[in-house]
Amino acid sequence: MKQFESFRLDTSNQCLWNGAEQLALPPKTFAVLRYLVENPGRLITHDELLDALWPETYVQPQVLRTYMLELRKVLHDDAGKPRFILTLPKRGYRFIAPVSDWTQPEKLPARATHPANALRSDASPLIDRVEEVAHLKAQFDLSANGQRRVVFVTGEAGIGKTALIDAFFRRLVSSASVARGQCVEGFGGKEEYYPVMEALGQLCASPDGDRACRILARIAPAWLAALGRGSETTLGMQLVAQQRMPGDLCAALEELAAEKPLILVLEDTHWADDSTLHLISALARRRAPARLMILVTYRPRHGARVRLIDSIDSIDDAREASRGLMRGLMMDQPLVALKQDLLLRRLGVEIQLGALSKRSVRELLCRELKQETLPQGLAAFVHQRSEGNPLFVIAILEHLTAQRFLIHDPAHGQGEEVVRWDPRLPFHQLEQEMETSVPEGLAQMIELEIERLTPQEQRLLEAGSLIDIAFPAWAVAAALEEDPAEIEEACDALARRLYFVQRAGQDELPDGTQSAFYVFAHELYRDVLYRRQATTRRARRHVRIAERLRALFAERQASVAREMATHYEAAGEWRSAVQALRAAAEHAQQRHANAEAAELLARGLRIAENLKETDRAAVEREMNDGLMQSRVITGRSNEENLDVFSTGT
Repeated sequence: MKQFESFRLDTSNQCLWNGAEQLALPPKTFAVLRYLVENPGRLITHDELLDALWPETYVQPQVLRTYMLELRKVLHDDAGKPRFILTLPKRGYRFIAPVSDWTQPEKLPARATHPANALRSDASPLIDRVEEVAHLKAQFDLSANGQRRVVFVTGEAGIGKTALIDAFFRRLVSSASVARGQCVEGFGGKEEYYPVMEALGQLCASPDGDRACRILARIAPAWLAALGRGSETTLGMQLVAQQRMPGDLCAALEELAAEKPLILVLEDTHWADDSTLHLISALARRRAPARLMILVTYRPRHGARVRLIDSIDSIDDAREASRGLMRGLMMDQPLVALKQDLLLRRLGVEIQLGALSKRSVRELLCRELKQETLPQGLAAFVHQRSEGNPLFVIAILEHLTAQRFLIHDPAHGQGEEVVRWDPRLPFHQLEQEMETSVPEGLAQMIELEIERLTPQEQRLLEAGSLIDIAFPAWAVAAALEEDPAEIEEACDALARRLYFVQRAGQDELPDGTQSAFYVFAHELYRDVLYRRQATTRRARRHVRIAERLRALFAERQASVAREMATHYEAAGEWRSAVQALRAAAEHAQQRHANAEAAELLARGLRIAENLKETDRAAVEREMNDGLMQSRVITGRSNEENLDVFSTGT
């Protein structure tokens, strides 16, 4: 087992450990990391990595960027200031962290004795958030002792931010007063302090409400009047509502927390107004001790794996946080700037919620289905399709049940029901059916997010969905027949603003020009964007991308023929797709990748079935001749290898 910093590469179990946490990686992602870790300190070229992990198979070098992006998320590695993987443009990668052999300590603490695992006895339905709940509890204990705390809970939509806070509150029972407000999209620019007023209203209606109202009436009467409480006339209420002073409310909240700790929860603050953010800043920066905890949830532009940021402990950390603060200010994101500044000054902490592991997805499925064993392949499929997002896991499970892919069947002799696959369909057919569908509830949620965008922004994302989960700006420009530079600027603006799209790197095209490429945060977003396009419009855009590939790679079209064929096939341009596959097969044969050539030719034969009968015969004859040649060569190679093996030479 190899160790670097807090990580251990477990080759026996094909996984990565970060301290006591097991991180499950997809097979190819693990293989890429393993090759880098086993060859530290030296340049690993693109060709070396591709040859090592994809022997006898042609793979676009761009695919490596996808795996590197995933590894950087897992390792929390910044490409601009890498700790582990250094990118050498146009050449390859170097693993720069010191690597050593790991030996297991003589005595490992029993898992049951870990402080966080005491929480597992809680009846909470939360899955895989034990450390995070414990972290919240630790922050609350500090606040209960007079050290005011601001905790940012961040993560993508559906990752479980609210569920985490609910589980935390179940542990507190009644040991604190709670004021909880919800930011709403569209209200941030129209109504100041919207979530704060909701939280105060809830607090005044709680069992502690009488005391809260008395303190507000004495210290912050304008805030109480704005809630519609007190003796002011309607006109007077409107006047005093304009005089709400943040300092008055800060003092009132601190007095409220004197008798009993107070937790102020403001959710979805990515939609908060500036006044609310200024109030958070004021509460965090006041110097007087207060038994006050402020819980802030928001959805960052990009999701991340679980990471607990307790404080900034070094000059390098401070410099990095300062750079983060400046980036936040430059991108006009006051919430991000506020968070970074509070972290820098040790006035706040952050809990980033990441995806559930495969094991946790399995545990969640077992809980939802109320059975200890699952149908074979269910956990793996749901984990892959949901990418570990709890909301997506539940939605996919409900979809599989509604579509009757999963059925309830009486257990033999047990008098209970168990869930299993529909036996009338082969498993591979079930997988194909499930891959081509998006759960209705999720599709509607994603559609709502897309509909909030302008028509031009929707067109950009729809065009991007035609390529893959990663898409280059030049392909979007080709699909829409627009200027590549303008399209790249528009995509950059989207990536800065949207959490489900991010800029992932830069490509150099054969003509020497540069083109940025982007990544959808989740495959399901790409699926919805792809399917919402009219068939004829989508077909025209696919053809334009294929033709642009042909023009860009005019000197070496064969190297991108497979990708061209995919676009032609999606457009229903069967003859062009067959021709491209034939060119791709010839290119594979030239590289002695005969198994790949056979696969391409077999695919071409399937597509040729769509041609008119008069055109099909000649195409099928040509494809069959090439397929026979590839199989003969492949068989001969296998025989030669067998002879070498048997003779020991």
